[in-house]
Order: sequence, then C-alpha cells, then structure tokens
Amino acid sequence: MTGHATAMPLQSKDHKSLMDIIDTLRSKGINRYVNLPQIVVCGDQSSGKSSVLEAISGMSFPTKDSLCTRFATELILRHTGEHAEEKCRVSISPGEDRSAQEKAHLEQFQYSEIPDNDNIGILVDEAKKVMGVGIDHGRTFCRDVLRIELSGPTQPHLTIVDLPGLFRAGNKEQSAEDAAIVQSLVLSYMKNHRSIILAVVSAQSNFALQEVTQLAREIDHGGLRTLGLITKPDTLDVGSASERDYFELVQNRDVKFRLGWHVMRNRDFKSRNTTNEERDRAEAEFFDQGVWAGLPRPQKGASGLRTRLSEVLKDQILDQLPDVLDEIQRGLDESSDRLEKLGAARGTLAEQRKYLLSASHQFSNLIAEAIDGVYQDKFFGNAREEDGYRKRLRAVVQNTLIDFSHYMRVNGPARRIVEHASRNDQTQVSRAEYLVEVKNLMRRTRGCELPGTYNPLIIGELFYEQCTPWRRWLESFSSKIFEAVEFTVNAALAYIVDEDTKARLWRELINDALGQLNGELQNKVEEILRPHENVHPITYNHYLTENVQKIRIGRIRENITKGLKAVNVRLGYPTIDQYVDEIIKNTEVDMETVASSDAVDWMEAYYKVALKEVVDNFSKIAIEASLISKLPRLFTPELVFELDDDVVSQIAGESWEIADERKFLTEKIEILSSGMTELQRLSKHRRRITKDTQDNKDDAPLSSLSDSRRAWDRHSPEMLEEKSSEEEKKQPVNL
Repeated sequence: MTGHATAMPLQSKDHKSLMDIIDTLRSKGINRYVNLPQIVVCGDQSSGKSSVLEAISGMSFPTKDSLCTRFATELILRHTGEHAEEKCRVSISPGEDRSAQEKAHLEQFQYSEIPDNDNIGILVDEAKKVMGVGIDHGRTFCRDVLRIELSGPTQPHLTIVDLPGLFRAGNKEQSAEDAAIVQSLVLSYMKNHRSIILAVVSAQSNFALQEVTQLAREIDHGGLRTLGLITKPDTLDVGSASERDYFELVQNRDVKFRLGWHVMRNRDFKSRNTTNEERDRAEAEFFDQGVWAGLPRPQKGASGLRTRLSEVLKDQILDQLPDVLDEIQRGLDESSDRLEKLGAARGTLAEQRKYLLSASHQFSNLIAEAIDGVYQDKFFGNAREEDGYRKRLRAVVQNTLIDFSHYMRVNGPARRIVEHASRNDQTQVSRAEYLVEVKNLMRRTRGCELPGTYNPLIIGELFYEQCTPWRRWLESFSSKIFEAVEFTVNAALAYIVDEDTKARLWRELINDALGQLNGELQNKVEEILRPHENVHPITYNHYLTENVQKIRIGRIRENITKGLKAVNVRLGYPTIDQYVDEIIKNTEVDMETVASSDAVDWMEAYYKVALKEVVDNFSKIAIEASLISKLPRLFTPELVFELDDDVVSQIAGESWEIADERKFLTEKIEILSSGMTELQRLSKHRRRITKDTQDNKDDAPLSSLSDSRRAWDRHSPEMLEEKSSEEEKKQPVNL
C-alpha cells in the first residue's frame, strides 16, 4: 500500500480505542437497535465520491458508479505504528431482509490480503457477485453493507460510510425504481441524528441542481451536522464566475454549515494510474495557485480532509456518548420487561402451568395493590399522566364515588322545592305551586280518612316521584367504575404477560369472570333501588322525626317572625293580645293545605334519610363488596391448579411467533448488554480525552455554549483559519 505524503496527526491510543469500540459495536449489529455516531458520504452519481475514498485511504476504488454504489460501503481506517505491517480485511454485513441461509452464505465472504496494486475494486467485484447484485442476477441494489478495514502507518483513525450515488433518470443498468430505492437508503442514513453528513458536491455541475445539497438542508435544518465537500475544482475555468461562486461556497459565505466546507482535487482520467504521492503533489500544486491559494490549508486537500473528518467523528462520538448510553439502557429495560412477560420457554404442559401460576400470583398481588392504594410497583407509572392515574384503581373509585355523592345531592331529586322558583331552572318548583299539586293528588287518592287528614300512602307516591333520577345515576356511575375496573385488569395483564397470552386469558377466563361480576353488580344496584321504588317508605332512623321537627319549627318560627314584624310596624307599642292576633293571621286555616304541607314535610324528611342510605349502600354493598373486593380472585394460583390440561395448553401454549420473539429479544439483550459494557468503558476515555483537550487549550474564558456546540465550533471555517498558521509550525498535541 503506497503511503501518503503527509503524516497523519492526532493518532493517539485513546483515539484508536474510541473508534475501535464503536466499530466493534457496529459489526455486532447494535446499530439495528441504536443509532451510532458515523460519517456518511452522500452525493449525486459521478460527484467524485469514489475518488474521495481513494484519497482518504490510499486504495484504488471503482470509479464507475455501476460498481460500488450498488450497496453501502463501510470504510474503516486505523492508524498503526510507523513500522507496523499494513493490513486489509474485507467482509459483508448481511442486510435485515436476508434469510438465515443467505446471511450464513454472505458471512463466509472474508478476505484478509491486500490486493495487487492496492486495487480494492477487485474485492468489490467479488462481493458484488456474492451478494447477487447486477443486471445478470436480477437484483440491481441490496441493503447489505461491504466492510473494508484498512490499517497502516499512513491511515487516519476514521470510519466513514459511502452510500450509493443519487440519480433520477434510469438507464440500461439502473431503473427509475432503483432511484427511489437508492434515495430511501440514503435518507435513512442522513436522518440518523447522530450521523455527520459529508455532502459531496461536484464543481462540474451547477451547485443548485445537485440533489444532495437540497436533501442535506431539508434534513439538517440548521446545518449543525453537515460538512460540505467540493470535488473536481480543476474543471472550473480560471477566473470564471463559476470558480468565484464555488470559492464563496467553500468559504461558507453562501450555503452555511456549522462544520463549513472543504475542497479537494480528484484524479482525472489522464492521471488515473498515478501513485498517491503523485496525486497529493499535483493537488498541492493546484491549490497553491489562483484563488485557491488564499484558502486556509486545513480547508483544502486530501490530507486536511483526513484530519478534519477524523476529528469531527471523534468529537461526535464523545458528544453523543451519554445519549447513546441512555438509549441502550432504555432498550435493555424495554426488552427485559418484554422478555419477562414472555417468560421461559413453555413447550410442555408442566412449563405452561408453571407460567400461569407465576402470572396469576403477579396479577393477584398487582390488583390487590391497586385496590389498597399501594402504588409502589412500576406498573402504576406516573400519576401525573392519564394512564398512570387510571391504573390507580383505588384513586379512581374513590374520586368517582365522591362525584356520585355530589351528583345525588344536587341532581338526585326529580324537582327541587324552593320558596321562589327560577324561571331558568326547569327542575325547580315553588312550594306554593307544589302544595297545589299535592292537594289535587290527595283528592284523587282520598280514602276513608277524616277531613283535614290525609292518606299516609301519599308520602310514598310523592317520594317515588322525587327519587326517579336515582336509577339513572346509579347505573351511570356503576358503568363508570366497571369501565375503570376493566381498564386496570387489562393493563395488569398486559404488564404481566404477552399480548397473545393476554388475549387467550381474557377469552377463556377473565371475560366470563368479569361478566359475572358485572351481573352481580347490576343485581345489587337493583336490590338497593327496589325498596325505594316499589315498597312503602320504611325507616326506623330517628333522623326522620328530627328532620320533620326541624322543618316544622322552622316554618313556625318564620310565621311568628312575620307577625311580630307586621304588628310593630302598624301599632308601635302593641299588647300581647295584639301580638297573638297578628301571629294567628299568618297561620294557615285551610286544612287541606295544612295536610298537603305536612305530607310534603314528611316526604322531604324521608328523602334525606333514604338518600344517605342509598349513597352508602351503593358505595359499600354494590361497588366495594360485590365488585372491587372480588377482583384479586379473577385469576389466582388456586384457579390455575383447577384448570383442565386442555385449557392450560390453550391459554399458555407457545406459538412460533412467541418463540421467535423470545429469540429476538434474547439476542437483542445480549448485543445491547455487550454494547453497554463497551460504551461504559469508552465513557472513561471520553472523560479523559475531554479533560486532555481542555488542558491543551490556551487559558481562554469558558464559553456558555454546550459541549456539543464547542465540538462543532472547533471545526468551523473561522477556527480552522486561526489554526492554519499554527499547524504549519508545530505538530498537534496528541489527545
């Protein structure tokens, strides 16, 4: 492998460990579950992406888009000691759409020898055949990833992913449908919020017409993670408007990216067989002339690009590491919970019954906690969230019954008897109007009672009419509470077992049991209402007579007060007889009206007593005793012991979908756990590297920007320009 003319800086041991750990995780497949920091090379076809890979790695890549751009290529470069042997390893990471047999076949593709003349294109051709990509194979594109690992004294610590070139019009080798497939793949990489987008723009075509720039700006709105790369600047006419436009672009004055722009010269057709040293020398000579000579050295040439990309990727890894760790931990928690629901493999009857015994024990305890108001289990979640509140069954029941009590007090009576009724409230009736109605009713129901008295059954009729809304409220609130019960039971089952087992449990056991409880609840509601709808009012509660006495005393007091006020106004200094006469004038003399008023007093007094009784009986006997207290017995170990073998197998039998899911979750947990261990070790490197980097800076005041923003700013065009002169004088400090 021919070396590069410029030695690679910043190749510390920590830097290498950083990259190696991330690449190891990616090779193990952790990126299927968690997005890892990476640099993705995106550009239109014929934009010079392959030449960029050549310049960075020193290897010869296929420069024809019909070759390597049929699949993503992961280029892993590692710097070694000065006298270390150069190594090359090429393999294939099968795509997720491959079958197990195809994956095994592709994974056998392994090359570890450096090809003649450093021509990696030979191995790319071989990989293409193994993948079955090409017109002859009927598959023009695949989601497999070709991994090329190169190590040597001239390589940087860098990992980049080269993606197929974007195109729109089809030809004999690629169709319009392939264009959509390519764009879908490229977008999937670009949308990864941890990806650095290396947007390759060819100076041969109009910048505004190249699709990659539009996509980059649409996806990375603020330009925070995009680095622009201009290729083929030597094709521009010296002094032309196009050259001036691209020079403005590379200076970050037109389309602005936080990471800025870079420019490099590609090999052309005539110089395709030149060595790397000759390529680098020709590039340096080109950039020392014309407008490009005024561009800071770190912003031009392959050597500057290698260093720049290596540092950008390192900082992106360090910046994103805490978030990656958090995401892996969330994935582990979710997968472990899901695997716990699935339980151990249950192919035999004994395993199935054991699984149900464990699930029933968890269910009974969880429901008991929900009923008792002990919300310690993580099942209950956050009370501030709607789902978390609804799982707290005791809280829901208590609040619902409080609402029920309020509704019964306010909306329980069919009509509210007041002294002066409001015209806007149809439920109100004045006492005078109501007494007229009662008087007419008493005449229609007269029996053998003496004049001035009334049939005591009239109290029952008035009460039945007054408590008519009760049934509606009891049925409404019993339905609300039963819905809350169903939600909690369903949520508890979903928390304990998988969806398939939950559906079968519900069908075989829970549905019928809940239906029976609901029937008992409705029967109990009917039992509570029956004495108040069909039976003559009966009570031995002393509050009845006390309430009647309070009503009568209140009315007598009101009549006396009216008489006293009237006589004082007219006579000034009245005698006792005058007081008595005036009070008598305010006393009702119509005995039918007196009887009607007395019947209404007794009805209202009885209504108050009955209302308290119904509210308490509904809460205690119907809701608590007939429903809530029986919920833990819906699904118990004792019930599981009594189930027939066929029912046990029908409920807990394991389908192939569950077996596959358990295998998937086990593999995922294994990969994420391994990744967590590696990344926790990497976190120590992060703290050390970050500290060393800060120590190597001049004593400048701390910026108020976040860590990630400082990382970006270190690679902005302004910072690169300031560093340019210093880098020419001294070797950078190793991190």
